[in-house]
Amino acid sequence: MNVQEIQEKSFREGKLIAFPKKLKSKQDLFAYLQEELAKKGSTFTEKEVNAFLAETYDDFAILRRYLVDYGYLSRDQDGLEYRIEEKR
Repeated sequence: MNVQEIQEKSFREGKLIAFPKKLKSKQDLFAYLQEELAKKGSTFTEKEVNAFLAETYDDFAILRRYLVDYGYLSRDQDGLEYRIEEKR
């Protein structure tokens, strides 16, 4: 799925309105979010990640958790620093 398709299917006025059910669609969404975040740098505090994701979805914590669990972001042991992982 390309960026335009993701935006048309899942976003309205910049907010995520439909969380994908299919794994491939979730991965496309996470890759899109990773790319958007990467435009702002490669290393972030949790507060910075939360602020970015809160612009997209009210439950930003679940998005942050998914990005880490699916390998799009990594975090240090203390959860203080997040890094963009290499593209999949």
